[in-house]
This record gives sequence, structure tokens and C-alpha cells, in this order.
Amino acid sequence: MKSPTRCLFVPQLLLGDPELSNQTYILACWEPLFDQGRPCLSVSRLSLDFTQNPQMLTGSWTEYSNLPENYLKGCKWAPDGSCILTNSADNVLRVYNIPPEIYSYNWDLLPEMSPVLRMAEGDTIYDYCWYPKMNSLEPDTCFLASSSRDNPVHVWDAFYGEVRASFRPYNHLDELTAAHSLCFSPDGAQLYCGFDKMVRVFHTERPGRDCEERPTIVKKQGQSGIISCFGFSPCQSVYACGSYSRCAGLYSCQDGTLLALLPTRHHGGLTHLLFSPDGNYLYTGGRKDPEILCWDLREPGRVVFSLKRNVATNQRIYFDLDQSGRYLLSGDTEGVVSVWDTHTAPPDGNEELLQPQLRFQAYWDCTNGVSIHPFMPLLATSSGQRQFPWPGDSEGDSASDTEGSGAVMSQQDTRQDNVLTLWWAGPLSPAAEGSQDQSTTAAEA
Repeated sequence: MKSPTRCLFVPQLLLGDPELSNQTYILACWEPLFDQGRPCLSVSRLSLDFTQNPQMLTGSWTEYSNLPENYLKGCKWAPDGSCILTNSADNVLRVYNIPPEIYSYNWDLLPEMSPVLRMAEGDTIYDYCWYPKMNSLEPDTCFLASSSRDNPVHVWDAFYGEVRASFRPYNHLDELTAAHSLCFSPDGAQLYCGFDKMVRVFHTERPGRDCEERPTIVKKQGQSGIISCFGFSPCQSVYACGSYSRCAGLYSCQDGTLLALLPTRHHGGLTHLLFSPDGNYLYTGGRKDPEILCWDLREPGRVVFSLKRNVATNQRIYFDLDQSGRYLLSGDTEGVVSVWDTHTAPPDGNEELLQPQLRFQAYWDCTNGVSIHPFMPLLATSSGQRQFPWPGDSEGDSASDTEGSGAVMSQQDTRQDNVLTLWWAGPLSPAAEGSQDQSTTAAEA
């Protein structure tokens, strides 16, 4: 069960103040009466600041060291910002509450984070997502969905870690088949699931096997391949599908009609895509593909600019946009996090390469997950990848085979870097300014 002490965000208090930007937030750290705590309210007006390296705050590493090669596979903040969700190679979804010390700038007192929930799937987790209307003040909205190999889609209770419902997709042979990708509609009423040349739409309030089937190939025309990722436009009734056939398509939410099929410009299958907050642009990224492409949806097929990152494996490397759509962040297979200011792109850009405003070394290993907090200048990153054994030196020195193997294994063990990390990317308080140089050095190490 989740900890009774919850950190809540009340952006509605900002309504009516035109001077506050969309990156301003008000924090309320609240403890329920049954925990004998006193409500307290602290107000801050902070925004993302990438003129310097983000400051490392805390993280979770012991949790992923109990099993060999238990690397992470991404991290996602909850829509209300109260907690963060991770996926890892042991097929366990973990929920972490945001440390309360962050609100008071007592960063020297930050302990290592420990999960408050563990939800074990039966096999490899293909995808997972939060319910978009999740609000910790309304327990009925606190749930998430996940899909794993040879299993139905599970809906998990985010307070107790129990399966709340199941959605069972069946193929034409009436065999249970697993969804490769998941995404709730913006209003949370529907759950979209991606399959090979097929999207199945379930109604959230009606678990079971009943669903609407939307083929992406009709009369040999359309989008082929496994539907690997989804995204919904914030201002139109349109959703985007990325597929392992290296292309993206735009569809109508009403009936799944294909509206536009973007040209095949990626070198690998798409693994992640995002709409800009104004709905005018779509960002797409693929596996074994060094580019994130920015498409202008007002002229479908036109690439405005591209962003370079190092993606040398088939692993899904997430990227994220802040709430204003200005900053785009992505990790890479070398452990570097890059920050691009999309506002510096030329308005009449013609596929120009946009240079990053900031790059910092988050890990030595692959940085596969980046998630920007919905209200605070907080970043969450996750790291790790499958490690392949180093070949032994058969023509080595006179050392015994046992000692040689031990050396190789020892070196391999030291290269493990499976960590969830929180970073502060806002202005520092006076108390924290003295430790800025030290934390910057730690971030670059």
C-alpha cells in the first residue's frame, strides 16, 4: 500500500493570475489527519533552467542490484506529479513517491528512494501507461495499464498494487494475443492497443474481450508493421501511430480513418512519438536511428528540423517535452542527456539539424528514460541495457583461467549502471548554491 503521506499539486490556485507563466506551480505538502499530520503549504514560482547542468538529488539503485542485469526500461511521472513509475528487466512495475524533502530544499537529507508499490507481470513487459486523469485525491482514478508477453492487458490499482481489471485481445484464431503498445485516450474513456497492422480500442469502463478493431491496412493500402507507439493530439480529435515499418500515421479518433501517412524517413522502427502542446508538430524517434524528427502537421510530410542523439541498439529510448513545448530532452546509449530549445529553430526551417543547448553525462551506461515533472523543474531518468559477456582472453598471460574469468566478471560487474535518478533543473535556493559545484561534478562523473 502506498505511504499515507502524499505530496499534492494544486495548480488551480494559479487561475486568475495572468502574470504567472505556464511553468509556475504551487506546491502543497499534505499529510492526512489519520496520520496525525498537519497540512502545510509552501508557494514557489520556478521554471526549468538549462543554463547549467541539472543537480542530482537522489535515486534508486539498491532496488535493481538484487538480480543480475536488472536494467531499467524507462520511467514516467504520474499525471498529478505525486509519484513516478518504472519498468525493469525483472518484469516488475515500481511506484516511487516523490521525496518530501525536495519541497523544503533539504537535499542533504535526501535518502535513497524505495518503491512503495511493486507490481509483477508474468513475462516481458511490452508497454505501460498512466490513466491520464489520475489524481491522488480521487483513488478511483489512480490506476495504470500494462501489457506483457502472452498475457492480457492488466489495469493496476496505484494505491494497493492489485489488478483492478483485464482487457483480453484475441486474434482471428480466437487466441489471446498481447498488445505491443498502449495508450489511454485523453479523456481516459478508451484504451488503445497496438498489434500487427491493427489497433484495438477497449472501453475503460467495460473490461473483458469486447473491443473495436481498426486495421491499419485496408485493401493493401495504409500503415504496415507492428503498431509500436501512440500519441494523441492535444487540440484535435486525432491520434498518431508509430510502427516498426519505420513510419507514422495520423488517424481520426472517431472511427480510425487514416488521415495521413508520413513518409518513411527513419532508419529503424519507431519506438516513441510525441505531439507538441499546440498540436502543430509531431516528434518521432526510432531504434538504431540517430535522429528525432520534427514534423509540421499543418503540412504533413514536411520535416521542420531534426535532432541528433546516439541510439545504437534496438532498445526503446524515450524522449520528453516540457509543458510549454519549448524544451525536448532525450538520453542516448552513451548515457548522455541532451536538451534542445525548440524555440531556437528557424521558423521556416528546412530539415536543419538543431544543436542541443545543453548536454550532460547522466550515466556511463544507456540513458533509456527521461521524464519531465508536470509542474516542478524536476527530471527523472533511468539507465541500463542488456549486457553481453566480454570475451575471455584466450592468449592472455600466465594467470590461471579461473583468475582470468574472475577479472572479466569483476570488470563486467563494475559496469552495471541500473539506476533511477531525480534531478533538479530549476533555480537553486541560497542554501543549495554552495553545493552546486559539487553536484555538477557528480553529474558529470
